[in-house]
Amino acid sequence: MVHCFHLAGFPKGLISCITGKRSQIGDFLIRHRGVNCISFTGGDTGNSISMKACLIPLQIELGGKDACIVLEDADLDLVASNIIKGGFSYCGRRGTAVKVVLVMESIADALVERVKEKVAKLTVGPPENDCDITPVVSESSANFIEDLIIDAREKGATLCQEYRREGNLIWPLLLDNVRPDMRIAWEEPFGPVLSVIRINSVEEGINHCNASNFGLQCCVFTKDVNNAILISDAMETATVQINSAPARGLDHFPFQGIKDSGIGSQGITNSINMMTKEKTTVINLPSPSYTMG
Repeated sequence: MVHCFHLAGFPKGLISCITGKRSQIGDFLIRHRGVNCISFTGGDTGNSISMKACLIPLQIELGGKDACIVLEDADLDLVASNIIKGGFSYCGRRGTAVKVVLVMESIADALVERVKEKVAKLTVGPPENDCDITPVVSESSANFIEDLIIDAREKGATLCQEYRREGNLIWPLLLDNVRPDMRIAWEEPFGPVLSVIRINSVEEGINHCNASNFGLQCCVFTKDVNNAILISDAMETATVQINSAPARGLDHFPFQGIKDSGIGSQGITNSINMMTKEKTTVINLPSPSYTMG
């Protein structure tokens, strides 16, 4: 990518790519006196950066546990399509992926059946075959996802598909009847696993969302836009999508997280402002006869 910048005519040294182990170059870069701003996307590493970057402006996007609240008047076909797109695109390995569905009990069965039908159509295999679901990045990541699934299954969650894993490849899985005492209700799997929590009131859904340590994005599905806005106002997340899956949006949109989901705001204008320092010059005229040439 940096080579492409050079080919485009960028002066050498204006943009640089430094590679190496985090343990060798990470702390050095973070604490270097020549660094005026740090922009970072990641997970736990971001917390470490925020604690070490003393007085250096930070723009950090971390993880998410994006919730999807589904009300009784929602278009369930629309919801199911967005759940698949939001939960399983990029194998669920996005901060803005749908990770928990909070659906009203009266429509939960109908929604789960629609989602199961769509999950069955997802292709699984290597990325070179252009499959929907591909291997996760490492064995440790796959093991972490598996631990969350086992914990949920042992505590009574319903596996809507057979759990399958080959190395780092995990088949898409929908977990129904997830409860707040299960790890997967709160922890970010960062993989092709989606949880369904059945709720009996909108307040229950909002409370679950707000109890999370994360606050990246959430979404609300309902035909009553006024009600959706009231719910959005009550949700402690940086962005709420109404009748659509969480997404980064266009580059000029503000994109940010609150709580453990990040610091600062991205987007063209916000990023430029983040990376610009204001300077003020005050002119004090010594006498009425003073003139400026």
